[in-house]
Amino acid sequence: MSVFDARPIIASGEEPFNAIMEAVSNLHDGEDFIIIAPFEPVPLEGLLSSQGFEYDALEIDDGDWQVTFRRQ
Repeated sequence: MSVFDARPIIASGEEPFNAIMEAVSNLHDGEDFIIIAPFEPVPLEGLLSSQGFEYDALEIDDGDWQVTFRRQ
């Protein structure tokens, strides 16, 4: 399992997309990818779904979201 917390990057005004895609490209077969963000990353869910991932989105503390991606 790989966990990526996008909150500090977003809080600093930066865009985490490239770092997220790099982390996804480094996943091992069968490895889950968990992203934590201050909002539900709907565009990312769509993009990774088109690349063969399923996902489960869960709202956690203070409006943050945890999304678990796994390859179908």
